[in-house]
Amino acid sequence: MDELLCEIRNCRVCEKFLPLGPKPIIAASSKSRIVVVGQAPGRIVHETGVPWNDKSGDNLRAWMGVDRLTFYDPEKFALMPMGFCYPGRGKSGDLPPRPECAPLWHGRLLDKMEDVRLVLLVGWYAQRYYLRDTAKTTLTETIRHFDSYLPDYFPLPHPSPRNNIWQAKNRWFAENVLPELKIRVKAALI
Repeated sequence: MDELLCEIRNCRVCEKFLPLGPKPIIAASSKSRIVVVGQAPGRIVHETGVPWNDKSGDNLRAWMGVDRLTFYDPEKFALMPMGFCYPGRGKSGDLPPRPECAPLWHGRLLDKMEDVRLVLLVGWYAQRYYLRDTAKTTLTETIRHFDSYLPDYFPLPHPSPRNNIWQAKNRWFAENVLPELKIRVKAALI
């Protein structure tokens, strides 16, 4: 695993497309129990080099009911975005994750993890990649039917503060999905 992580951190495949240059952000261990498949690092994460080191990370940890110490223990959580580098900014937010990363690295990473108990698919890009044809037509419907993807995957919306409007419109998420998420995370960490 250490050799693979070193290889990923030195990756330059997408370099010409990255406005701030390559800086792959990944945290994983062969003993990781929960895999968080996110989108791509934002600017703050790119600058600090720490995955989920922003408001989205704060929200995600609150949703799961875990503290920073637990979340940043790679033997507990693998933090594996669809694109490992900050893709830059577009008209309405960050650009999508680079499409090269997941096919190049995800399978190899997952093969090295011996005790994965839960895979969280955070956001539409992760869900589309992993759920393929079984994903519903919208992110909302995929998350509403989260239990149909268990025990293999647990789909979630992106925890960005920009999604507060979505959460306000979909109160069932906090009432039905988050309690089950906390139960599943707690069980996976035991």
